[in-house]
Amino acid sequence: MTTTLTPRPPATRRVERGGFLAALHAEWTKFRTVRGWVLAMAAALLATIVVGLLGTAAPAPSGPGTGTASYPKGPGGEAVNDNFYLVHKKLTGDGSLTVDLRSLTGVADTGIGREPAEGAQPWAKAGIVMKASLTRGSPYAAVMATGGHGVRMQYGFTHDTAGPSGKVSEDSPRRLRLVRSGDSLTGYVSTDGSHWTEVDSVKLPGLPQTVQAGFFAASPQAMQETAAGAGFSPAAATGTFGAPELTGSWTPGAWNGTQVGGDAGTSGSYSNTIKGGFTQTGGEFIVTGAGDIAPVVGGPVMGGGFSVENFLVGTFAGLIVVIAVGTVFITGEYRHGLLRTTVAAVPPRGRVLGAKALVVGGVGFTIGLVAAAITIPIGKSSALGRGFHVFPVPAATELRVMAGTGLLCAAAAVLALGVGTLLRRSATAVALVIASIVLPFLLATSGVLPSGVSEWLLRVTPAAGFAVQQTLPHYTQVLSVYEPSTGYYPLTPWTGFAVLCGYAALAFGLAVVRLRRRDV
Repeated sequence: MTTTLTPRPPATRRVERGGFLAALHAEWTKFRTVRGWVLAMAAALLATIVVGLLGTAAPAPSGPGTGTASYPKGPGGEAVNDNFYLVHKKLTGDGSLTVDLRSLTGVADTGIGREPAEGAQPWAKAGIVMKASLTRGSPYAAVMATGGHGVRMQYGFTHDTAGPSGKVSEDSPRRLRLVRSGDSLTGYVSTDGSHWTEVDSVKLPGLPQTVQAGFFAASPQAMQETAAGAGFSPAAATGTFGAPELTGSWTPGAWNGTQVGGDAGTSGSYSNTIKGGFTQTGGEFIVTGAGDIAPVVGGPVMGGGFSVENFLVGTFAGLIVVIAVGTVFITGEYRHGLLRTTVAAVPPRGRVLGAKALVVGGVGFTIGLVAAAITIPIGKSSALGRGFHVFPVPAATELRVMAGTGLLCAAAAVLALGVGTLLRRSATAVALVIASIVLPFLLATSGVLPSGVSEWLLRVTPAAGFAVQQTLPHYTQVLSVYEPSTGYYPLTPWTGFAVLCGYAALAFGLAVVRLRRRDV
């Protein structure tokens, strides 16, 4: 019996010899020669930029303060509040300050026609501090009592060490001590003046020979729950101190009172009924102040300003187009019967799908990266020019956001490709992927859902990938509304992105299995 062998087409033999790179080149050629796909990706780029810039194109805010001048920077480059009332002298060289904190009280202005609410806020502070200068953002270390979190030692604005718990009162005072030795500062606390507990010991490199030191009071605004959500009202803290005990070389003469920062900053405020200042009666000092010594956070506390990710609000619009293209990149071949030709040229079907994923994912990454690289600097410049604050972030964080936006688009495109392969229907696949990524993001960040539901959506759905764009840090020692509607995601940037990648990998893996088992 004679067997006739049908030779394979030369193109097929060339692709097999070239392996995956040849398949990749073929898919890239296919993508770039379909004008509709190229124009759609260009539209995704434009939509991301335009929606992002229009979404942050609000009129100039009223009130004093423009640009980043209202956000002093701490030693690590972070935006900080450095606003408090300080009773101070100069200390040159090594020395110590010891003082009795006899009480910590507070008051909040609840509105016109209402009696002020008594009681210190949980993060109201009164204690002793040594600071490089009175300039906002200069290095410091302080040991203090708080309204609801016991004794703390804080330094460098972002560092917070817990000491003994319990509230300060006339019946339960605290004796505080801060000791300087070179650039090292050590904080102590005692309840009886005989037995001391070290709270923490820290180094402040570059601390000048002469520092400002004394006792202070500060309080962030009071948070109030209303029918419209969380609200804030002016609040102040009052610390009552005994006569200070000093060692070392201190400036002689009277103590001076200063509202550091000139006002209460973005986290605190004074009112017609709440003022800052101090009085001295014999050896006793009563100090009242508003504000905070802490990093600036986003949300309502940040006031009239933008964070970097605000300029990327248009990402969801671009993603819709990217998802559509990623889906049609495979379903279009099903519809027109072209996939048979493709798998005939490249028999390993997993190789075909892998090449498609790299092409559509690479294009998606490029779209997201370029859009972010264009939108962020233009948006920042425009916002500052109109008098808005822009939350400053380190350059590395800004680069992470740009690259993360590209990765977000790439992962969404691969997810769409996988779902399109599984369902083989363009409209159904596109709707499903949009409903799993874009819709949960919009619902969670718009504030229409309860905070718990919003956080759940951004933990378990592919929309968790949007966390890769977040820049606002969460500090437990700073009072704010930490929820998705104010820019805070329940997962860290890379953890959230990993959730999206998990969905994309699952869809892609199932798609490979199905493509291998099912006739095309």
